[in-house]
Amino acid sequence: MVETFKNYIAGEWVSASDGAVIENLNPATGEVIGYFASATREDTLRAIAAAREALPAWAALPGPARGAILDKAAQIIHTRADELAETLTREEGKTLAESKAEVLRARDIFRYYAGEGFRAGGEVIPANTPETLLFTKSEPLGVVAVITPWNFPIAIPAWKIAPALVYGNTVVFKPASLAPHTALKLVEILVEAGVPAGVINLVVGSGSRVGDTLAESKDINGLSFTGSYAVGTKIYEKTARNFVRTQLEMGGKNPTIVLNDADLDLAVDIVVRGGFGLTGQACTATSRVIVEQGIANAFAQRLAEAARTLRVGDGLQSGVQMGPAVSAEQLQTDLDYVAIGKQEGARLIAGGEPLRSERGFFIQPTVFDDVQPTMRIAQEEIFGPVIGIIRAKDFDDAVEKANQIGYGLSAAIVTHDLQKALRFADRIEAGVVKINEPTSGVAPQAPFGGFKASSANTFKEQGQAARAFYTRTKTVYVRYGF
Repeated sequence: MVETFKNYIAGEWVSASDGAVIENLNPATGEVIGYFASATREDTLRAIAAAREALPAWAALPGPARGAILDKAAQIIHTRADELAETLTREEGKTLAESKAEVLRARDIFRYYAGEGFRAGGEVIPANTPETLLFTKSEPLGVVAVITPWNFPIAIPAWKIAPALVYGNTVVFKPASLAPHTALKLVEILVEAGVPAGVINLVVGSGSRVGDTLAESKDINGLSFTGSYAVGTKIYEKTARNFVRTQLEMGGKNPTIVLNDADLDLAVDIVVRGGFGLTGQACTATSRVIVEQGIANAFAQRLAEAARTLRVGDGLQSGVQMGPAVSAEQLQTDLDYVAIGKQEGARLIAGGEPLRSERGFFIQPTVFDDVQPTMRIAQEEIFGPVIGIIRAKDFDDAVEKANQIGYGLSAAIVTHDLQKALRFADRIEAGVVKINEPTSGVAPQAPFGGFKASSANTFKEQGQAARAFYTRTKTVYVRYGF
């Protein structure tokens, strides 16, 4: 019998107030994983109220005590890593190895922010009057809404929720409806670790009912969102009306530049991992490869061969290297862009077809050559395993073409030339710069965020940079000589 799962509000697991549920499918097999309570506006308002009520006591708890709870959560994630990875693969589709890596990354994020409970604080500043103590205090922002996408259903929630909690905030968490099971298990772990009732609240549901309620609420102090540019801009319009602090991480159309001096085997490996890893369903995935003309033919041939040899299938099966698209809709989007690429005159040299032999939502790893920078497949985020090769005359031309885009999240270069590598780091318009590494994959202790339409260009995520978003600063003057 298929299980029905509930939301978590004010310390209790509850059904939706109208009884509605969301069906969760395995994208590799089409099987129903479970049904999840679909929260209403009223349910969401109750979650906000619960977070508001729990805020004073949680904020008053010493930082090291909050950190100890996060450390316990990290230990539980480590113990349950295999189970969590299997759950993630079943509902999102990535390979078991990719899922396990994501789960362990979430563990490390909680470990890192557990230590922040001992580090976070203010600073003493030299006063401009005698016998005066001048210092700052770092205080919680308040009630924070966390809205996360389906493609990293434990890592992205972890890097938002962990800093929110350790800095003394309470959370209303809305995961993506395509991947709610992993999110639910993360909340179960936080409850088991000792997070008090009301401090973490889970509301699964639609953007129109749950997301809009969070974005429009005057009782929310901050909202952190990762998702598409279209949705992010609508959220920003709503939160701005109440001056709610807002953090947006949105799309990407990430380039990898391959120079003439690059090791071709390394370059192909980097592009395959960046573009076909995670089925290309990452905001940092490689979707454009800008190759100097001198090696373009050889590189294109090798990349096409690598794409054709990847084993595509159910991520739970041994040896599978790329899983399915997350849904029938995403698969259709991928296929639509393949058709657009052909219509625009790009040359399809690998893949481009659905895998009819499989029951799920599978597409072949796809490579286009002779892509022009102005083509839609070079400008619009596809969010699938579709890579376009753009040819460049030289280094300067390659950087110019890399920057000829509305997004600016991640960018990479493959070269042995240190001078050009560092010039690339100076000139590229991206928040994450990789040299001889894939565009995807970031360290949890380092700031993360994009430029241009990839973010709101306000607050960075991860590392100690997260403190700027989740806390507010109070300046205190103490005159003791009078």
